[in-house]
Amino acid sequence: MNIQENLKYTKDHEWILIDGDEATIGITDFAQGELGDIVFIEVETVGEKLDKEEVFGTIEAVKTVSDLFMPISGDVIAFNEELEATPELVNQDPYGKGWIVKVKASDTSEFEDLLSSDDYKNMVEG
Repeated sequence: MNIQENLKYTKDHEWILIDGDEATIGITDFAQGELGDIVFIEVETVGEKLDKEEVFGTIEAVKTVSDLFMPISGDVIAFNEELEATPELVNQDPYGKGWIVKVKASDTSEFEDLLSSDDYKNMVEG
């Protein structure tokens, strides 16, 4: 299982790359492995301001559909449009080309509530 040390994580298996007050968000290697082959990603919240824990989209795999939850409050400013044609990028490169959205944080203090790589690793390895 691949867990990147430079990222933050959530209990919902999302990763967050913080750059100032912007955050790039995707799902973890563990999550994509649990979901299996990803066939569709829907994000219709670009341009919307969402609160932490709100659903910002859905991810559909061959065997299930899962909601995607906002790890922080903010404005959804971009969706990775490559995923419309090739959603399997999330399986192939979850921490790179498989990113899902970019968010402009409305409260950067929420970054402190996110899990470190060690905390996330301990959570999934139980």
